[in-house]
Amino acid sequence: MPKMRTHKGTAKRFKLTGTGKIKRAKAFKSHILEKKSPKRKRGFRKDGLVHESDVKVIKKQLGIG
Repeated sequence: MPKMRTHKGTAKRFKLTGTGKIKRAKAFKSHILEKKSPKRKRGFRKDGLVHESDVKVIKKQLGIG
């Protein structure tokens, strides 16, 4: 059997927390920002968590399990 490979695109976008959850960046923060409220833009700075239905796929791509 060949070795499992880490999907590098996934590795750059997601990080694991200490409790095993997967952190991700928020979307919609890169352009067309004039019409978005300051409160909304501040919210984009914070990390979000990956939904539980996607965790299995992402962990496999990261080579975790």
